[in-house]
Amino acid sequence: MSVEILFPSGDLELVGHLAVPPGAHQPRPALVLCHGFPSVAGAGAAVLSTLPVLADRLAISQGWVALAFAARGCRPSQGEFSLAGWLADVQAAVAEVRRQPDVQDVWLAGFGRGGALAICAAALDESVRGVVAFAPPADFDDWASQPRRLLEFARRAAVVHDSNYPRHFDKWSAELRSIRAVDGAAQLHPRTLMVIHGLADVEVPVGDSRAIVDAHTSAELRVIPGASHDLALDPRAIAVLVGWLDRQWNSLQAQGPR
Repeated sequence: MSVEILFPSGDLELVGHLAVPPGAHQPRPALVLCHGFPSVAGAGAAVLSTLPVLADRLAISQGWVALAFAARGCRPSQGEFSLAGWLADVQAAVAEVRRQPDVQDVWLAGFGRGGALAICAAALDESVRGVVAFAPPADFDDWASQPRRLLEFARRAAVVHDSNYPRHFDKWSAELRSIRAVDGAAQLHPRTLMVIHGLADVEVPVGDSRAIVDAHTSAELRVIPGASHDLALDPRAIAVLVGWLDRQWNSLQAQGPR
């Protein structure tokens, strides 16, 4: 079963796609799916074009509760894009999925910059069991070096809509240096982390994933030959995700009641 839901993130309301496995009530694992940053004009309204399908697959075939959501600024969710705001939205999505019946433990999966934020959000919440990140940048220094250019693109990408936003540009831009996946990975240890990267990725160098794995010290890295940045559409990357999730849940169940 899947439903479209609304849930709060601070004083904003976000839209999500919640997929729930069929069958009798029993303790279930849950996964929050975090989309990346739009790469073309107007794409902010299409961030949920593929992840709901993945959520449904994980629910039906793997027995996971899965929540895909549109972060602030990505319509129909409310608000305007900010990096700290998107990090708060991931945390709000974790809180929302925890409220669902039968959910026992929560993992995160994120794509591109959503993968970097998934790592950072998990680092701040010790109850999150682990993270799988697809082509995550180690930091946001490229954005921080040209924040006004980023803001201009965010308007074209339709994740910033208010012509007077942000009211405090210096604060908005400072977030771009203060949030770093490579630091979050170090804090995440010893909880589990899987990083998946396409060898043909021209948007985020595979070296970023290697830096994140090194910072964690025990993370797994899977580099997929010929794969591009858009790993949500690569069946090899999704197969790695499914196998990793199965191992996570089976390992937890083998530990017995807690």
